[in-house]
Amino acid sequence: MRRTSKHSIIFIGLIVALLLTPIWAYAVIDTTSFDLGLGNTAISGYTGPYAHVEVDLNTTTTATITFTSLTNSGNIYLMGDGGSVDVNVNATTWTLSNITGSNAGTGFTPGPYSDGGAANAINGFGSFNQTIDSFDGFTHSSDMITFDLTNTSGTWTDALSVLAANDHDAAAAAHIFVTSSPANAKNGALATGFATGNEGGGPPPFETPEPSTIILIGAGLLSLGLRGRKWMQK
Repeated sequence: MRRTSKHSIIFIGLIVALLLTPIWAYAVIDTTSFDLGLGNTAISGYTGPYAHVEVDLNTTTTATITFTSLTNSGNIYLMGDGGSVDVNVNATTWTLSNITGSNAGTGFTPGPYSDGGAANAINGFGSFNQTIDSFDGFTHSSDMITFDLTNTSGTWTDALSVLAANDHDAAAAAHIFVTSSPANAKNGALATGFATGNEGGGPPPFETPEPSTIILIGAGLLSLGLRGRKWMQK
């Protein structure tokens, strides 16, 4: 009678284990993506979109979010500093892990990154319940930032359900550093501001003017009113 070798038994065991492992355990089961195309007043003079966001649903409770800088009109839009990237997670509770990033430019030291928690206001674009901070400013900025989310309060049916629009119809945002392309830390930033966007099919995000802007507008209107009153009294 022919004996089965130990190696054959191990090989058969591995094959059986692979067959019994659900496909979602080692593959992305759904994906969606969108651009951050709305810049605040600090960067709106530079042609967008500014960054690309990809949401990969790995299991019904885990997802990977990847932000990638875009290049337009000779400029690249890097991400960095406080609120480097921000999302509005569609879950009551979740955990954040595996924050990584990179910058293919010259002279940059991306990160280190940290959990910024929730932010009540991202420069006029509303609240986001999960933010990622990066150390310091321009020289530590990134052209790619990725992280994992684990839903601990329920499940996601598809990639579109991982994020949700906030009170300003924005699902994600990024702190943008505008610089000439290809990126070189010696060139410095031309401008810095925030950009936001929403997933396909949702209403476009909108910006609420900062309090200082509202005050300036109010002061201007008051000045015009006083001048008009003086003119009427002449």
